[in-house]
Amino acid sequence: MKKIILLGLTALLGACQSMSPAPKASLDGEVFYLQRIALPPAATLSVSLQDVSLADAPAVVLAEQKGPVKGQVPLPFHLSYDPAQVKPGHSYAVSARIELEGKLLFTTTDRHAVRLDGQDAQPLRVRVNAVAP
Repeated sequence: MKKIILLGLTALLGACQSMSPAPKASLDGEVFYLQRIALPPAATLSVSLQDVSLADAPAVVLAEQKGPVKGQVPLPFHLSYDPAQVKPGHSYAVSARIELEGKLLFTTTDRHAVRLDGQDAQPLRVRVNAVAP
């Protein structure tokens, strides 16, 4: 009887271990622009970490942060991602956009490459540029 209980507990413990959350890594940074204008209070910020390895296919999003802008630039962000999704030889980049009621105000126009090997300087500084009306 003790053996059956011990086997049951061992199986239960193994199941609990397999259900543990995946290890997380993160990138922290700030989004900024050079124009000397204030953002409207209803503006939203979206920052994403993407696998941009394939030129002829859409980027694969590994992590994303979306929400209302809190304050003025620089705007902080925090991206948590699963390091198991990072593939050797692939290229990764962070992009950002600021919108107001679905209308794009600012977006990244330069590639902000990251290596995701623990050597990326943090906080990242991601510059966005105004979009012509």
